[in-house]
Amino acid sequence: MAKINGNEIRPGFVLEHDKGLWVAVKVDHVKPGKGGAFAQVEMKNLRDGRKLNERFRSADKVDQVQLETKDQQYLFETDGRLTFMDSETFEQTELPADLLGDRRPFLQDGMTVQIEYYGDEALNVSLPQRVKCRIVDTEPVVKGQTAANSFKPAILDNGLRIMVPPFVGSEEVVVVSTDTMDYVERA
Repeated sequence: MAKINGNEIRPGFVLEHDKGLWVAVKVDHVKPGKGGAFAQVEMKNLRDGRKLNERFRSADKVDQVQLETKDQQYLFETDGRLTFMDSETFEQTELPADLLGDRRPFLQDGMTVQIEYYGDEALNVSLPQRVKCRIVDTEPVVKGQTAANSFKPAILDNGLRIMVPPFVGSEEVVVVSTDTMDYVERA
């Protein structure tokens, strides 16, 4: 672990604070008219999902934690637990399905994901930024609306409902962002 000053915290940094592991979600550097500058940090606990707002002055020392990232392949789900296999050692790891939250439907058989470890403890699963999904149901394509800046609802093969441009029809494959859950482009 490296000690860093409070004003060096950036979004995405993992910190050991208050006997827990926290990821900095949002950082605002504030310079008030009176007094010293500080960083207002919104943090999320990596173990239980709690949120915390904390103020760090530049003189405060914080422990920055480096997590080990491993590529692993998704195999299957059983009783709310996801099974992944390490691409190098072929060891299998079981994680709770709720670790992915609302991004869970994007997980596909054989998909390679990145799992972040703190020692032997798996803390986070990162999906690819974009995945291909097939549209199973949407309104039919209407001629003349291809240039309109409007969207229509569509249901993907994984059950999620997204908004797509009017020129996209049923049975087409589209690219969807796993972060924003928005349509990106046709595949």
